[in-house]
Amino acid sequence: MKTKFEKAVQPQQKPRVNVVTLGCSKNIHDSEVLMGQLKGNQMEVVHESTNIQSNDIIVINTCGFIDNAKQESIDTILQFSDLKEQGKVSKVIVTGCLSERYKPELQAEIPNVDAYFGTNDLPDLLANIGVNYRHELLGERMLTTPSHFSYFKIAEGCNRPCSFCAIPLMRGKHVSKSIDDLVKEAKFLASNGTKELILIAQDLTYYGLDIYGKRNLSDLLRNLSDVNGIDWIRLQYAYPSGFPMDILDVMNERENICNYLDMPLQHITDNMLTSMRRGTSKQKQIDLVNKIRDKVPDIALRTTLICGYPGETQQDFEEMAQWVEETRFDRLGCFTYSHEEKTHAFDLVDDVPQEEKESRVEQIMEIQQGISYEINQQKIGQTFKVLVDKVEGDYFIGRTQYDSPEVDNEVLITAADNYARIGDFVQVKVDRAEDFDLYGSIVK
Repeated sequence: MKTKFEKAVQPQQKPRVNVVTLGCSKNIHDSEVLMGQLKGNQMEVVHESTNIQSNDIIVINTCGFIDNAKQESIDTILQFSDLKEQGKVSKVIVTGCLSERYKPELQAEIPNVDAYFGTNDLPDLLANIGVNYRHELLGERMLTTPSHFSYFKIAEGCNRPCSFCAIPLMRGKHVSKSIDDLVKEAKFLASNGTKELILIAQDLTYYGLDIYGKRNLSDLLRNLSDVNGIDWIRLQYAYPSGFPMDILDVMNERENICNYLDMPLQHITDNMLTSMRRGTSKQKQIDLVNKIRDKVPDIALRTTLICGYPGETQQDFEEMAQWVEETRFDRLGCFTYSHEEKTHAFDLVDDVPQEEKESRVEQIMEIQQGISYEINQQKIGQTFKVLVDKVEGDYFIGRTQYDSPEVDNEVLITAADNYARIGDFVQVKVDRAEDFDLYGSIVK
């Protein structure tokens, strides 16, 4: 059976680079930088084209975070290595987290891949393709998202010692980009129509410690907020320990910084937080959430939780479930624990059965579904500023400042009765609401 990348294999003379991106928003950013470099070198480059051409150079940007993501990456590598064997593509190159972490194993198991590169090997990858890394292209990217929003990576790597996480093994230690370089990148994006910057890093709140000697996210936010054309700035992946409260002052000061914060808390019981090496406690996390909401009452808080971590008892889980009910996060994601080699937790017994892990995730998400429904019902009759992302079927689909793309709520506007352009801001009055969607009409 043909896959989506085998719909039509076309002959071609001039080499073309076809980039395939797997995994998170950081990988999307990295692929966009790679494609910007290739385009700057006058290479023809496409992103995940299903019209495979015989002279295509396939670059697979892999994910190696958890088991499912690793398997998807391996399956994709095998798929394209088979196409190469059949003469349907000219070259296969693998980069990204899986390649960084398992390069020797991959080389041994899938030897007909032309080259494997890690997460920080962009100049070497470009040289393998036959072009040079161009330093003058700093900040220039070929966006794979709609042009009106962009994932904006402010740092690479992580210094946190979380027991379950393999990111430091794949991404290295925390390295902040300078404010000057980030402002230059933001200006380039704004000049090309980007209205929303979604700030990402393994840990946003650590920003600046390595190059400025202090947590400097607040200064960065002020500088980015001053860039003409940037209407929304969104914060994703904050860390609770050592949280810099001054960023909330900037959020209150600046209208173009969204009242939104994604802060993965992972668990709530002291037993689990200690074993996870999170550097915090149940009471500290409760106090932090309360302080954030006191300082920015209108904030939408998103968090991520893990179910089935080694040693998680039924009591641990029930305590977390009760905390979720009491805290009423605006947005929440929940995942099963994945036992990752070379992490601190790998030495622990993975003692929660997979079925139980999945059951616990379902229970948490059922609680959150009810919370989300109740919160959304309160929005009926209210009017919100909405950024229109796309058109699907009979609807324009957009987001409020309280929602990030792909993971959060959407606002659906009936296309038959309303008109909007993708990338525009419109005022929408909410007519009805479901668990994770709002329906409304544009207010003229």
